Amino acid sequence: MDNLTYVAFIAVTVSLALMLPLMEKKLRRLVVFMITGIFSCLFVSELNNILLEAFRNDMFFVTTTITPVTEEIVKMIPILFLAIVVSDERRIVIPNAFAVGVGFALLENVVILTQNVENVTILWALVRGFGSGLVHGICTVMVGWGISYIKKRRKFFYCGTFALLSAAIIYHAIYNLLVQSEYQYVGIVLPIMTYIPIICFLRKKGVKAIGTSES
Repeated sequence: MDNLTYVAFIAVTVSLALMLPLMEKKLRRLVVFMITGIFSCLFVSELNNILLEAFRNDMFFVTTTITPVTEEIVKMIPILFLAIVVSDERRIVIPNAFAVGVGFALLENVVILTQNVENVTILWALVRGFGSGLVHGICTVMVGWGISYIKKRRKFFYCGTFALLSAAIIYHAIYNLLVQSEYQYVGIVLPIMTYIPIICFLRKKGVKAIGTSES
């Protein structure tokens, strides 16, 4: 059987790519960054497999110490590109940053599903959707929002980018640690309890919905 990770990647990305010619520019960009997130997951999954073998398949150590670093670094690259090359306006950066995180989580969930197909349930799907999906989205929004601020303040750019990346890595590592511990229910609730205040904050600050008032 062919590598199911690549099968899932092709099946999902081809379907999304076929939508692009029918979309307006602002929505097309959103889907492109979602596809970028999916590709980032494919790249990181190969890297993480190599690191897992290097650390003698110690899944707990790798997922709480190594993968938060590799995943957040790779996810940050398209966000930096967007802010530096395209636009650093929050109404553009934040939705597209979230799309990167959602795309990453989408392929990650499909890969885990194919690896544990006999053990998954509807509850598993809900936990992965609200847990992993939100964690990756929250981390990329955190980085995107911060970059939209420090991009205009050159002297803070490098140290600020490092600080944002570090915050995303720490948040991600805490989530991975909690969901593999006796406090897994705290880990499941953590992304939801973070997501709600973020949405309220962004709405209060006037960051509009995707596709509205965007050039």
